[in-house]
Amino acid sequence: MRVFTAVIAIAAGVIVLGGYFFPALTPVQTLLLNWAIILTGFAALVGIFNLIAVHTDKVRRAEKGSLYSALLVIALVATLIFGLILRPQHSFMQVALNGIILPVEAALMGLLSVSLLYAAIRLLRRRMDIMSVVFIITAVIIFLGSATLPFGDVPVIGTLIRPWVSQIWALGGARGLLIGVALGMLTTGLRVLFGADRPYGGN
Repeated sequence: MRVFTAVIAIAAGVIVLGGYFFPALTPVQTLLLNWAIILTGFAALVGIFNLIAVHTDKVRRAEKGSLYSALLVIALVATLIFGLILRPQHSFMQVALNGIILPVEAALMGLLSVSLLYAAIRLLRRRMDIMSVVFIITAVIIFLGSATLPFGDVPVIGTLIRPWVSQIWALGGARGLLIGVALGMLTTGLRVLFGADRPYGGN
């Protein structure tokens, strides 16, 4: 059985990879990619149903935080029903998206940023070195340069230093990370393709 699953996985990988080089394999490649998209959609649905089941059970048991679980389930089901009936392009769904979902996401990202900065400052108590100080100074510059303040941008920091740091240094680092991730994914894919790693077989 493990050999059979390995043959299927390697064959699918070779066909998808070969579709980018040989036009004759493009229809089969498209078919396999469409199957992968369908399976990904079903996996997302399974995750949603599992989320509903877990939080519904939490409400039934009246555990701590069950009120938030109930609100989560109600909001999820209501959004799903209204989305299926009205469609995402409806004005009501657009109001819900722009007036509720996007502001909540922005608020959560803001809280995450502040929490990370606070954790970084606390880190200085345990490990004081040059890289920690550089990280804190850079984070403060980005915060002051990106924050929406009543009097506008902070002079020099918001107009000169912050764009230079974010568009040159940070962008270069982000591209380096993406290149590293791409190389890691390529290596992992080749190992699976050649059968060195078999995650689908339990090894």
